[in-house]
Amino acid sequence: MPPTDLSLQIQLHPFPDGDTVASALAQAVADDLRAALAERGHASVALSGGTTPRRFLQALSQQPLDWPNVTVTLVDERWVPDDHDRSNARLVKDHLLQHAASEARFVPLHRATATPDEALADVAADLPPTLDVVVLGMGGDGHTASFFPGGDRLAEAMDPATPATVLPMRAPGAGEPRITLTLPVLRDAGHLYLHIEGGEKRQVLQQALSGQGKGAGYPVRGVLQALRAPLQVYLAQ
Repeated sequence: MPPTDLSLQIQLHPFPDGDTVASALAQAVADDLRAALAERGHASVALSGGTTPRRFLQALSQQPLDWPNVTVTLVDERWVPDDHDRSNARLVKDHLLQHAASEARFVPLHRATATPDEALADVAADLPPTLDVVVLGMGGDGHTASFFPGGDRLAEAMDPATPATVLPMRAPGAGEPRITLTLPVLRDAGHLYLHIEGGEKRQVLQQALSGQGKGAGYPVRGVLQALRAPLQVYLAQ
């Protein structure tokens, strides 16, 4: 049988450039957070690292929100200190947690332990029970979060029935050991976004949707297969 096309699992929001997509995504995420704040008095968001999110994080920091009642955490993290150049926590602190947004509660995933394995219980205890918003990224190898091809805990992290909320991950393409939210946590978020830029990333997404060639094995395809509602894809051409 040919692989199933998962195009119905996304809603694509294309924009002409990185600044425009960053602004539009910041507005959408802020609207979701405002709705959660109005309903419950608090809201939560998990964000991704890398170079793509910088303009989005800066735009989100300018959104008028009840920031003291917003919890900000990460989708995944490299096992490096928070002041390291490759730290996702540093990225969020430098580009989002500024001015009024600095009053948000930030929950990092890194702890002062030698390995992520030693910190799992502590990290899991600090995370919000559910997430209102999750913003994913995607690599050229089809990874999202720290669901890397060849990851030593990939099957467990992507098991829709896993009871774990966070797991360690080591993979050839990951560089440092990592810690990542698991698939059920991402799937059960109130709103789930994917933020990508450029033709190469769009091609990777199309391969994942079609399941043709390398796309059949991309971890992001496994995420799409598990979703209960379409993934909101914000794309800069």
